[in-house]
Amino acid sequence: MKLLRSTVHPDVQKLELKSVIQRLATRAIVMKGENILLLYTERYHDYSLPGGGLDSGEDKIEGMIRELQEETGAQNIRDIESFGCYEEFRPWYKDGANVMHMLSYCYTCEVDEALGETRFESHEINNGMKPVWINIQQAIEHNLKTIELSDKKGMSIERETFLLQLIADQCLESTHD
Repeated sequence: MKLLRSTVHPDVQKLELKSVIQRLATRAIVMKGENILLLYTERYHDYSLPGGGLDSGEDKIEGMIRELQEETGAQNIRDIESFGCYEEFRPWYKDGANVMHMLSYCYTCEVDEALGETRFESHEINNGMKPVWINIQQAIEHNLKTIELSDKKGMSIERETFLLQLIADQCLESTHD
């Protein structure tokens, strides 16, 4: 899978002096015209791609399908294609490590427009997470404004906004050819 971007959080310096834990994650890219299926999180006031961490030994595509179903209620997931991988090193304060090396494997796919029931984890419910179909440009503009103005933004918003901008450039361009 091609590397889309590699980032190091400003609070992470000199990785050789750090204890690093690796996390593998997946992200689902679901477009219908210029609308995209995203998660809105009230706590962080941002939009993000559905997805999350892989279970130990879990296949990447199976994990993407599981996360997409849990977080959005997506049905009839099909036509799965590799989009790319986003790598990041960021602060971490658990598991005896102080840096997380996260690899987010991104896949495009199709789903039915009508969504079923979600199966959110308790922290996702507490954060006010909900699936929404939204115009991708509106989501990008919203996230850019949150980055600029919000003091409660999470660490993932830069990744998510970069990915949304890349998706808009690549996926919308192919539908207008």
